[in-house]
Amino acid sequence: MSDALELDAKVFAQVVKHTPLVSIDLILQDPQGRIFLGCRRNQPAKGKWFVPGGRIRKGEGLDQALSRIVREELGVESIPSAAEFIGVFEHFYEDNFAAEAGYGTHFVVLAHKFIFESPLTNLPHAQHSEYQWWDIAELMKSPKVHPYTKAYFK
Repeated sequence: MSDALELDAKVFAQVVKHTPLVSIDLILQDPQGRIFLGCRRNQPAKGKWFVPGGRIRKGEGLDQALSRIVREELGVESIPSAAEFIGVFEHFYEDNFAAEAGYGTHFVVLAHKFIFESPLTNLPHAQHSEYQWWDIAELMKSPKVHPYTKAYFK
């Protein structure tokens, strides 16, 4: 299926309230071993440093979703190196994107790691207010980095 379904906010809120979301997280590592993080602009995890990522849409194959998420989250058409599948992770949040009371967000995350050597010059700011490369030891110690991001390096 080529056209993935995009839901309006009201319908999506009902989906978040009643089902887990399947997503892909992008673990970008530069040749020096640093990890690329963005400071989250939106709930859940607002104000925390997190790896880029996004949810998979209904009707969207994994390769198609991975390409779209790379484009939307990093502003590049493709990642030059092959993705290494790291594993499946679960993220549970007490809040949700709509800031509605009474329900949280549950993600089933397919984490993928890439080695990235090119500069990221066209970064979007819809999901992240700023970006930074982090040494793994530094991100593991920082209270600003979300625990779910740290879980990728344990």
